[in-house]
Amino acid sequence: MAAALDEAAATLLAVWEAARERTTSRLSSAQLRAVMVVEQHDGINLRRLATLTDMLLSSASRLCDRLVAAGMLEREPGRFDRREISLHLTPEAVRLLGELRSDRRQRLDRVLAGMTPEGREALLRGIREFDESARRREATAASETGWPVAQGSPRGESSVEWVDDPAADPPVARTA
Repeated sequence: MAAALDEAAATLLAVWEAARERTTSRLSSAQLRAVMVVEQHDGINLRRLATLTDMLLSSASRLCDRLVAAGMLEREPGRFDRREISLHLTPEAVRLLGELRSDRRQRLDRVLAGMTPEGREALLRGIREFDESARRREATAASETGWPVAQGSPRGESSVEWVDDPAADPPVARTA
């Protein structure tokens, strides 16, 4: 079953990647992932961004420098600690993410149009159940390590919630 799912997922990922390449060709995968994390956590600080993207603090700082230069991120002093920097998306980044999602959905719609209604419903049910199972496993693992866990929101987007022990290795952040 895992091998068959791996093969089928490769097709989904190819559709996903084609939309990314067309829409966000000027951003690397790491930059896009960072922009998506900042979208989910407006005002996030650099240390937390590094944790959620599984990067060294120095690497995340250089990545943010490039994103600021590209007009995707803005930095501002923190509200409570002026030494801490808060990260925010620029209107250009918001526009770019909107284009990416729109392109991705159009490509998925074209593929889904070739499926039966029953097949589409079964696919959606299966993916939702897969997502719930993966999130439960992630939450269990994170509760043992204390790192953030992606949680679904009412709109189906991910958010992150801290658990207990920030000394363990962080998981890789999910992207929208």
